[in-house]
Amino acid sequence: MQLNENLKAVEAVLFAMGDPVDEFRLSEAIGVARDKVSSLIDSLNEHYDECGSALNILKLSGGYQMSTKSETAEYIRSAMENKRQAPLSNAAMEALTIVAYNQPVSKSFVENVRGIDSSSVINSLVEKGLLEENGRLEVPGHPVAYITTPAFLRCFGLSSLNDLPPLVREGSGTENESDSEEAALL
Repeated sequence: MQLNENLKAVEAVLFAMGDPVDEFRLSEAIGVARDKVSSLIDSLNEHYDECGSALNILKLSGGYQMSTKSETAEYIRSAMENKRQAPLSNAAMEALTIVAYNQPVSKSFVENVRGIDSSSVINSLVEKGLLEENGRLEVPGHPVAYITTPAFLRCFGLSSLNDLPPLVREGSGTENESDSEEAALL
């Protein structure tokens, strides 16, 4: 079965949205009568079954959502686990360091320190369970505050944030003033 334009439109909208899309919004988006949406969904599911696709469309209380069939769950779980275990990039290590030493912080704080957009890096660290949202900061706009997690401590072999090594500043040995004073005396 070849997909017609309406079926392609339903598929595209559901794929792009990710979350459930109610029947009214779907009918508006693709320009068909609301009572036709259900039959379009049925046709798409038939197409997926006929071609042996791993996809299907679920009818949920909130509308329709594209999903994968349950028999593919193990592959997805494996891929997600591999993604979580992937080594951290330099950008991720920078962002993690900034959060660890300054928490709680907003994405914009990390971006200001790094000098580059860090949204995807922060999102990746949240996904890996190394950072988590911790309410909102009491600054204009009330941005989301991020902190490190117990998984961060475990991954880096720390019992608490107090075990983080002191920051080294250019021109001195550490951030600690007493260390700087000792260095000046030597």
